[in-house]
Amino acid sequence: MSGDHALATVPPPAGGLATHPGGDLVAAAERLARELLEDLHPRWEHTRAVAARAAAGAGAVAPQDRPVLVAAAWLHDVGYAPDLRAVGFHPLDGADHLRGAGWPRLLASLVAHHSGARFAAQVRGLTGALSAHDDPRALAGAIADALTWADQTVSADGEVVDVEERLADVLRRHGPDSPNARCHHLRGPYVRGAVRRTQDRLRRAGAVPAPASAPDGERPPR
Repeated sequence: MSGDHALATVPPPAGGLATHPGGDLVAAAERLARELLEDLHPRWEHTRAVAARAAAGAGAVAPQDRPVLVAAAWLHDVGYAPDLRAVGFHPLDGADHLRGAGWPRLLASLVAHHSGARFAAQVRGLTGALSAHDDPRALAGAIADALTWADQTVSADGEVVDVEERLADVLRRHGPDSPNARCHHLRGPYVRGAVRRTQDRLRRAGAVPAPASAPDGERPPR
């Protein structure tokens, strides 16, 4: 479906997080992700599993922050949708679309900065553009860490993996001369730290996340 159709049929919750129950935000995020990504495989399988992982690990963040964490997990990769492609850097393309469509600023900022995107943006010469989405809570802290944890412990096709396996797969798929490879000396430690901090928060909260899986018992195609 086109981005225009998605925008028309899945408006953001009016008034943002302050006036809308978290369930409305998460449901709207899931619908928009489905509109934009359902036909992209295995991107859609990855997205669904990351959202499930974020929901399972939501105990790592404060209760009031759990809806925005899960919504950001649903939307973190919408910038891959062909209709949203502008600069060709999916965190920025996704965040620009969400801000332009009136989604909450923190949500767009989390999408912009998920999984250490700022390090790849620097290599690509996009630091200035990405900085339009700077928000302290999207750059550091429990929500930013938990979103990175959810994304970086789920493989490209939706399976739960160790963070080292995930990092190695990114380098393997993108190649040794890619922006991801060129910033790995900075991004890798950031990702590992976010995963470690989230796991520590989950242990302290007594919350053991369930394995990520596709909703409704479906398995992603292999």
